[in-house]
Amino acid sequence: MGLFGNVFGKKEEKEKATTKVPWIPLESMEQLEEIAEKSKTRTQIIFKHSTTCGISRMVLNMFTGSYNLGDENDIYFLDLHAHRGVSNAVESKFQVRHQSPQLLVIKNGKASFHTSHGAIADTDLKEVV
Repeated sequence: MGLFGNVFGKKEEKEKATTKVPWIPLESMEQLEEIAEKSKTRTQIIFKHSTTCGISRMVLNMFTGSYNLGDENDIYFLDLHAHRGVSNAVESKFQVRHQSPQLLVIKNGKASFHTSHGAIADTDLKEVV
């Protein structure tokens, strides 16, 4: 079992490292109102992801691998293809032009920070939340 245990053990460690983000699925328009309201007392973060885009997948993997905020904020995951209407509403509600992948930080009902594509991986979230 030694070799196989090590191989499988490392795989499990890798999976744990990529699941440490406390994602909240963003699936409804009603949640956008909740996000705006909650952002008055607790920073809200939205990660918009395209399941058909290789760049989006790469950025998501880098983001999850380096996420270090714990549960101090609420962080939402929006699957753009499954919830296109919600994605469009994010653009309208927070006045941020749609891109994919995209990261938005919501404070006091407004987008206080947003970025997209490779710049997401370069962002120090602790500085912008």
